[in-house]
Amino acid sequence: MAFKSLEWLDPATLRMLDQRKLPTETVYNDYSNYADIAQAIKDMITRGAPAIAVAAAYGLALTAVRSQAADVDALRLELTTAMAVLRASRPTAVNLFWAMDRMEAMIANPALDSVDALKDAVLAEAHAIADEDIEINKSIGRNAMPLVPQGAKIIHHCNTGSLATMDYGTALGIIRMAHEEGKDVFVLLDETRPRLQGGRLSAYELREQGVPFKVIVDGASGHFMRRMGIDLCVVGADRVAANGDTANKIGTYNLAVVAHENNVPFYVAAPTTTIDMATPHGDEIEIEERTAHEVTHVGDCQITPDGIEVANPAFDVTPSKHINAIITEKGVVYPPFEENLKKLMGK
Repeated sequence: MAFKSLEWLDPATLRMLDQRKLPTETVYNDYSNYADIAQAIKDMITRGAPAIAVAAAYGLALTAVRSQAADVDALRLELTTAMAVLRASRPTAVNLFWAMDRMEAMIANPALDSVDALKDAVLAEAHAIADEDIEINKSIGRNAMPLVPQGAKIIHHCNTGSLATMDYGTALGIIRMAHEEGKDVFVLLDETRPRLQGGRLSAYELREQGVPFKVIVDGASGHFMRRMGIDLCVVGADRVAANGDTANKIGTYNLAVVAHENNVPFYVAAPTTTIDMATPHGDEIEIEERTAHEVTHVGDCQITPDGIEVANPAFDVTPSKHINAIITEKGVVYPPFEENLKKLMGK
């Protein structure tokens, strides 16, 4: 791709594409400390569950590499403080907490008994998380190919491509791979209100890749399923509960219900790091509530009367009964999800 969602620059800078400004401007911001990265995650300068995980891991790497700690215990204390701030940046995407748990376990390794050794290990682990994300996404795509017929018409919600990950993408990565394999796919992109990640970001990516598509308003998906005939819907996920209930960008639940009504297969594409076996069902997933401004305004233009009340959940939960399969890097999981996810995660 001609762009990168985020990139480590030696000796100690994280460069992130400001996704709020796409598609009209391509602006990269440079970060040198964990607090600014946590704020960038909150402000959705970078977004998408896998990308958030990588950004947070690199936030710890910046803390380590730039630290002036005199001994290893002092460095561990700095990293613990940074982890707490990064964990609090967004509540719903479980990948963030997975990355912090992985980094925390490595940092606690008593064999890392010098400042230099711990600094090197933290940076190496962040690089490993970033590199693994690319291979995981490609494996998701390969596992999905038998589910995508030649000439498939596909509906996609939000953005789950290179902008939401380190490079390839999850659900949008499946579409990209199908296109690269010559399957002549055609995509309908939900605009994804209120932040318009489908209309702004997924359209930006598919245009770059040469994939045929049209942007539709969120409420038009049922119309196209009835009139045009859709072969499948594929979406990403920010958290998958142990029973298969899936939290994803607001509007996903609506799309799944309409797909079920029209007998259109509904697939969730997610790395296993998004599967949270400690959360038994979707009702226990914390749903982030975001600022009213996202609803009352489109860009800088106010579209509502002054002084109104607004509810703005960033995510909703799709019950597993509306999901035909969950596509992961380890394989495709079918119902019963409670049983088969346990088997998958036990591998």
